[in-house]
Amino acid sequence: MTRPRNQQVSLESTPYYHCIGRCVRRSFLCGEDPLSGRPFELRRAWVIERLALLSEVFAIDLCAYAVMSNHYHRVVRIHADQAN
Repeated sequence: MTRPRNQQVSLESTPYYHCIGRCVRRSFLCGEDPLSGRPFELRRAWVIERLALLSEVFAIDLCAYAVMSNHYHRVVRIHADQAN
């Protein structure tokens, strides 16, 4: 069951959060799809560039990231003073 962000994020507890994004239906984000043989490695650079851009636009610092074949991880620090 999903919950609203105001119930998930508590900046009083910690400003650091681990976020995960994943592909569905056996889709591939990066690497080579073993079923079709299609290469998707070019997307890795696009995802990394997009993460850097988003960290400049929003009130977050990108502390760590990992881009894998069908998902990616981000550790972000939220700047509450900038967000307000």
